[in-house]
Amino acid sequence: MKQKSSKSIPAPADGSAEQLGWLDLGIHVYIRTAIVGVLIWWIFREEINGLVKQWISDPSWSHGFLIPLFSFYFLHQNKDKILSIQPIRPSWITGLTAMLFLLALYPVNIVMLKFMYGKPLIMIAMIGATVLFLGGWKLLQYTWLPVVYLFFAVPLPQRLYFQLTNPMRQLAAQAATIILNLVPQLNAEVRGSVIDVVYRGETLEPALDVADACSGMRLLMAFVALGVAMAYLHWRPIWQRLVLLVSTVPIAIVCNIVRVTITGFIYVLGDPKYAQGVYHDLLGMLMLPLAFILYGGLAWLMSNLFVEEDQEQTEKEDIIVRKSVSGQSRES
Repeated sequence: MKQKSSKSIPAPADGSAEQLGWLDLGIHVYIRTAIVGVLIWWIFREEINGLVKQWISDPSWSHGFLIPLFSFYFLHQNKDKILSIQPIRPSWITGLTAMLFLLALYPVNIVMLKFMYGKPLIMIAMIGATVLFLGGWKLLQYTWLPVVYLFFAVPLPQRLYFQLTNPMRQLAAQAATIILNLVPQLNAEVRGSVIDVVYRGETLEPALDVADACSGMRLLMAFVALGVAMAYLHWRPIWQRLVLLVSTVPIAIVCNIVRVTITGFIYVLGDPKYAQGVYHDLLGMLMLPLAFILYGGLAWLMSNLFVEEDQEQTEKEDIIVRKSVSGQSRES
């Protein structure tokens, strides 16, 4: 009797799923998708146009153009699972109820609630309700992340944005002041988000102001969105994904502190013109690679933290399986 292999490749949920591609879907699926897409665009065209304009005009939200592309990529990652759903069971009652509720909430929000931030959120929720209505809970199970990820493309309300910005500006100013005071003959004092600098007995004017652009919110929002994508795309235990996701906030804050501190050194020890304008923006762009280095280092540390334990467990399982198979072969 032949000895069986100790390792086996799991079979796909549907044998035909591996051979299927998006182009193998029937033409009626694309027609129905196009019709639904046009209807959603027509209902929420003002919100979509407003989002695109803000992505273009506000550098803090320029990453909004990338968010739909990431959503489509997440969708493609689950292609085999989505195409293996047979048969499709639409959730007519629940999906239609959710769609009608959102359609009724939309004008109520505009006329009565006047919560402008809620308008694009209702649009995204409508996309999810439409998926539920046409594809059922099984399809929603594989597409909920691409839908929810679209929230990263929606700019925060101005009031909330500035409420988050001010503490980050002050934190960056305080940390930069501590580091600047390490320089001999330099005395720095912080007032809110403004750093007063006295270098070699001379007061530098104007004072170093940590502006809104230096608050780190731009880096924070973009990096959190990318951090979610990276945590999702690379398979790892759920606790590691949560750690990576939570770590995006302190990493972005640390990178912004580095940016403000370097700007302070350039302003005091170098030429002030290199601390503003194009040079200032370029320094901000360089913080994103630094953030990825810190993020990648944390991911590498967690991936290798329990490698020996995992390898030993795998070896033990292989030994047990091989002994079991050998025993069965002798009995046969």
